[in-house]
Amino acid sequence: MEKKENILGCEKISKLMMKFSIPCIISMLVNSLYNIVDQIFIGWGVGYLGNGATNVVFPISIVCLAFALMFGDGASSFLSLKLGQKRKEEAAKGVANGVLLSAILSIVLCIIGLVFLPNLIQIFGCTDNLKQYALEYGYVTVIGIPFFMVGTTLNSIIRADGSPKYAMTSMLTGAILNIILDPIFIFALHMGVEGAAIATVISQIITFILNVSYMKKFKSIEVHKDNLKLEGSVIKKVVSLGISSFITQMNLVIIMAVSNNLLGKYGAESEYGSEIPITVLGIVMKINQILMSIVIGIAAGAQPIIGYNYGAGQFDRVKKTLKTVLGCSVVISTIAFILFQTIPDKLISIFGNGDEKYMDFACLAFRTFLLLCICNGVQIPSSIFFQAIGKSSISAVLSLSRQIILSIPAMIILSSIYGVVGVLYAGPVADGIAFLLVLVFLTREIKQMKQQKTVVNNVAPKQEKQESTTAQPVVITIAREFGSGGRIIGKKIADQLGIPLYDKELIAEVAQDSGLSEEYIEKHEQKRGILANLNSGYYAGLNNADDLFLKETETIKKVAQKSCVIIGRCANFILQDQAHVIRVFVQGSLPNRIKRATEVYGLKKDTAEKEICKIDKLRANHCKHYTDGAWSDSNYYDICINSDALGLEKTADLICEMAKEEVKAC
Repeated sequence: MEKKENILGCEKISKLMMKFSIPCIISMLVNSLYNIVDQIFIGWGVGYLGNGATNVVFPISIVCLAFALMFGDGASSFLSLKLGQKRKEEAAKGVANGVLLSAILSIVLCIIGLVFLPNLIQIFGCTDNLKQYALEYGYVTVIGIPFFMVGTTLNSIIRADGSPKYAMTSMLTGAILNIILDPIFIFALHMGVEGAAIATVISQIITFILNVSYMKKFKSIEVHKDNLKLEGSVIKKVVSLGISSFITQMNLVIIMAVSNNLLGKYGAESEYGSEIPITVLGIVMKINQILMSIVIGIAAGAQPIIGYNYGAGQFDRVKKTLKTVLGCSVVISTIAFILFQTIPDKLISIFGNGDEKYMDFACLAFRTFLLLCICNGVQIPSSIFFQAIGKSSISAVLSLSRQIILSIPAMIILSSIYGVVGVLYAGPVADGIAFLLVLVFLTREIKQMKQQKTVVNNVAPKQEKQESTTAQPVVITIAREFGSGGRIIGKKIADQLGIPLYDKELIAEVAQDSGLSEEYIEKHEQKRGILANLNSGYYAGLNNADDLFLKETETIKKVAQKSCVIIGRCANFILQDQAHVIRVFVQGSLPNRIKRATEVYGLKKDTAEKEICKIDKLRANHCKHYTDGAWSDSNYYDICINSDALGLEKTADLICEMAKEEVKAC
């Protein structure tokens, strides 16, 4: 039966973009809506001081969001990985641990907020004139933290369970309810900023109830009472998978804390005072967040399209998708630029009226801080593009450079020279430098794609079938230190027993099963860099490395139905529940490994040791990330052997004897 081609590799790009990007855009916009709606009604019902107060409380909500997304996105990735490995019980544990962690920490953060709220708003730049409003708004929102965090955590998990529409509906229901309740509490009941906070918390409670009720109807797993207990290994894995989302949100907290304090300090020395700059820049950032949400939604929706086609070697489709994403994003950011430059007074008026100085600073802030917002139409999609093609280190550098590395120093240096206006100058400076950095990486990557051979129909060569000398299927997995001769030993074993060897051959099998190119698989498998878990978490889901591991897992289980030798790739862990598997770990002395690496693999003598250590570390990190097991721990193997002791030939003979004994014992 002919295998159906993946639609990501053959469907029209524009159609795929519509299918994947629109839900992402809606989800991102709904998230932004919560923050903006309160400020609109507060601006009209209370005034700009009320809006300034919400800006100094907002970082507290972002801290809670950071933890909620870390547990939610981490648990959702854990769920997807374990389901891919057919381990539903472990998947259920991950989900339960993610929700429990969110619930426990939310209560802790709620208590901290209630006790230390005056100190916290001071850290985030609160002035004396804003303090009373900030406390009124803050105490109510802090009470709602448990509902907000657990609801948000579950939202990510529900999406990963295959119900993105339900997740979007629960969020949208809360957002619409907030829009309805805000005017009632602020204008009809005259409750001011406290009323806005109550409306927000009620909306969060509704989303919380909808999402908690979903736990009884998970599609892919069933959460039992036994799962509702914290396990250290599961917690560690969930947190590691979700850490990128945490870092992304905490970047915003740091920027807001620094900018609010600088605006308060230098604003007091200007004609505008402290409160106007704090209020205005907070509104400007949130309006800009609408632009960011659309751009991120477009790019995040294109991730699976770019990732699949890059892996399949269809670079023309990759470039076409990238061109479409950049084109749409630049159009959106250009429209935003025109609005920011031509009608800033109209935009700020949406959030209420202010005096002449308030309007003057608002126009100045829009036109200065967002002067190069068009660059975001290139910078943000490019960062997500590098994430999609598996180059998470570059993606992390591009994201962090704009968010932290450039923005904060620019704010501090320029404000010390130009005062409160210097904080505004930091926006275009950071955007401009980040844009130039993106151009360098993007130009280089496009050139590299042009140089690579395009593989349209990647059909792996079929492995010659060998007649096994063993009656009962026996699988031998060989993990090995680099340069220990493990692959050579595996080849000798396969030849002696008359069974297939899977090393490079496994790459061909995975390519045939998945549609990915052999070149891509070989380049990206078992290579988790140090920044892999620190990459920006724009949208929850598996990254390319996770997806590739699941594809290799599926292929390993398929080839292990017959006798064979499998080299590396965590096969000993993947097949741990299968009978008649001999798990081998081959090691060797460093001098002999260096000698073999230089003579057999062509490494340079002066860098061989460093390269050996690097490859071993990558293998260990890969194993730890996906299996929670220690790569070189003897407890995970049936035999650990130093190939120097017996030599490669006799080591192979010994393992062959073990295989024959295994057959006799069956």
